[in-house]
Amino acid sequence: MTAACGFLACLLLVALPTSMVDGLGVNWGTMATHRLPPKTIAELLQDNGIKKVKIFDADPSSMSALAGTGIEAMIAIPNGMLATMNDYDAAKQWVKKNVTRFNFDGGVDIKYVAVGNEPFLKSYNDSFTNVTFPALKNIQNALNEAGIGDAIKATVPLNADVYDSPASNPVPSAGEFRADIRDLMAQIVEFFSLNDAPFTVNIYPFLSLYGNNDFPIDFAFFDGTSAPVVDNGVAYTNVFDANFDTLVSALRKAGFGDLPIVVGEVGWPTDGDMNANVAMAERFYGGLLKRLAAKSGTPLRPNTEMEVYLFGLVDEDAKSVAPGNFERHWGLFTYDGRPKFAIDFSGQGQNGMPVGAKGVQYLPTRWCALNPAATDLGKLADNVNFACTYADCTALGGGCSCDALDAWGKASYAFNAYFQAQSQNEESCYFQGLAMVTTQNISQGSCNFTIQIASSVASTTHLTRLVVLWLAIAAELLM
Repeated sequence: MTAACGFLACLLLVALPTSMVDGLGVNWGTMATHRLPPKTIAELLQDNGIKKVKIFDADPSSMSALAGTGIEAMIAIPNGMLATMNDYDAAKQWVKKNVTRFNFDGGVDIKYVAVGNEPFLKSYNDSFTNVTFPALKNIQNALNEAGIGDAIKATVPLNADVYDSPASNPVPSAGEFRADIRDLMAQIVEFFSLNDAPFTVNIYPFLSLYGNNDFPIDFAFFDGTSAPVVDNGVAYTNVFDANFDTLVSALRKAGFGDLPIVVGEVGWPTDGDMNANVAMAERFYGGLLKRLAAKSGTPLRPNTEMEVYLFGLVDEDAKSVAPGNFERHWGLFTYDGRPKFAIDFSGQGQNGMPVGAKGVQYLPTRWCALNPAATDLGKLADNVNFACTYADCTALGGGCSCDALDAWGKASYAFNAYFQAQSQNEESCYFQGLAMVTTQNISQGSCNFTIQIASSVASTTHLTRLVVLWLAIAAELLM
């Protein structure tokens, strides 16, 4: 084989999107103060060869951006709407408005409807326990009645805390559904089976490591062999496989051991914690994607192609940090669509930088900083706390990307975060006379002082696709 290539051939090699691991998708979250335009997100997915996406609602701007792209979508009903979906007429209307009207040639390729998101989390204190299953039944039945239930399935993305192994025997083969919802889970998995719908679970090896100093760090990744968990002669060398097979065991005990499983979320954050950084994220994704490409499955589901959605696509600076400061840093890409690290979506180990978002427009090139002439520094702490209450300062935490800043740098970071979150409103860089606007980039080392996306761009929708969609909707209404 010659080492050289013709100009056109080389150009094609550079321009063509990478091949993808079969069954691989990403989560597209939108909990940000300034969002990339949906059209830009759709192009980002296409440029990187990503053919499956999971979203957390059915926002018309997101749907219109996906229309005509051929990208397969899992759309969602938020938890706050589950009680409403207990009324069958409401469920039928939701399906008509959010599924049927997009189900046309050139529309959105909807594969799943996610009914809620982790509704049985213990932290929800049973707020959604009694309304999830009725909503699930109504949505699937509404899909069936609309004649699209064979192609579009209702599922419930569940946190991995819905199953566990007893403390006396903490191995995958001992897995069973959580005692307080065991009967309910038995009904849900039976309904999935009857409708050929998958069980969707979110698995986060990072969370096994987070806050647990005794957890063996290698067990969170796919390249470690130290301290395996041995279960009936099977050695588990990573927590992903162990967690997945704990679910398989729980399904077997419920009588549905062959039920298809979709991994709705899996990923690794890049900031907000000492174990959340680019190097560890690159290591995690590299191991995961190689495993998925090999289709090796897990010990209880060997030689199996897995459907997996990476979490997530871009950082979201408005996510709740109740679970931890890392919550705002799950993105494969930064808030403005720049790739964070090299990755090979084909799983062949040929890592390269993904294609970044194109045509991103920003606010003016200016920052908000602590004024070196400020004298009333007794007010500084309160003003920094105010800024960080309403903006993202999670990078300032211990072991995070901006932890090394001095007091001036940290105050400036907080002030700028608020200034950018407020779309650079002049009054948002005052802080009782402590701050000033500067056109000098005050970023330091690995700590980036952001300039936000222009909000007028963030709200833009793709006119052409909207026109196509509205024409289809009008035609439906006239039928």
